[in-house]
Amino acid sequence: MSLNRIDAARSALVLVDYQQRLLPAIHRSEQVMTEALLLADVALELGLAVIGTEQNPAGLGPNDARVRQRCASTLAKMYFDACEDGLLQALPAGPDGAPIDVVIAGCEAHVCLMQTALGLRRAGHAVWVCAPACGSREPEDHALAMQRLAGAGAVIVSTEMVAFEWLHSCRHERFKAVLQRLKTPRS
Repeated sequence: MSLNRIDAARSALVLVDYQQRLLPAIHRSEQVMTEALLLADVALELGLAVIGTEQNPAGLGPNDARVRQRCASTLAKMYFDACEDGLLQALPAGPDGAPIDVVIAGCEAHVCLMQTALGLRRAGHAVWVCAPACGSREPEDHALAMQRLAGAGAVIVSTEMVAFEWLHSCRHERFKAVLQRLKTPRS
């Protein structure tokens, strides 16, 4: 799978648990949020589905408003693996009926993000994990999650890797708009 390009025509973006009460505890939360918002903006610019999840929203509150407004739908869940709470049914169907590719990012990297990505892999989806847009309270947990996910067949990528693979060519009609977003300072 790592030799395959992330094809925008058969991709969706899943944003896992960027919740108001959780974010203050996340290591480098502002950088994580900046990357997640950029990823979502590129997906929307290219017409991709963006789906959010919220873990126990009664306890952890809703997703940050900036994430919520970018999601076509937000799935409330109680399982750490969103697939067990309806994520698979919420994903759009692929053009050929095959499982679509999923680009995923979220919090906490070693809990809900990891378990959801593993659930997607078990369901037959190609999974691309955008590491800079993922966060955990402890950096070591983030690193271990990325290592485990790579070992399970998910491909670890950056925000720009995803954006340029979705574009595929500088001739893409939305290339200049996406490039402008990517050139905006993120730090």
